[in-house]
Amino acid sequence: MSNESSPRPETALPQDRELVLKVIPMPADTNGNGDIFGGWVMAQVDLAGSVLPARYVRGRMATVAVNQFIFKQPVRVGDILSFFSHVTRVGNTSITVQVEVFAERFSAQGQYVKVTEASLTYVAIDMEGKPRAIPKEGLNIPGLAG
Repeated sequence: MSNESSPRPETALPQDRELVLKVIPMPADTNGNGDIFGGWVMAQVDLAGSVLPARYVRGRMATVAVNQFIFKQPVRVGDILSFFSHVTRVGNTSITVQVEVFAERFSAQGQYVKVTEASLTYVAIDMEGKPRAIPKEGLNIPGLAG
């Protein structure tokens, strides 16, 4: 049987992104097909996506938009998920982040496949939940032009 018909695992993890979260899904996180619920993956992506903006917002923030979310491969029980992220845009009150999720399959340690990618926007908020300006002093985001 040839392996050519199945997707080949990506073995290189992104070098220009920051690893912000690692997690292993458990049996309680599965759907009726035995794969991990998409909603569970989305929640983990939201957590991972908030790590970098938290450094710049310096206070409360909220997820304001999920701009794009693509499920590329199923996530399985026992996969080791690695979440990589980078800031793609900084506005006056919001920060947009790209998150890529790679699975190291339980049965294929050391091989990685991209399972999900997403773009999320977070907004800095004050104590009343209203948007507030992101402090610009000392704002140095690697790889972000402008």
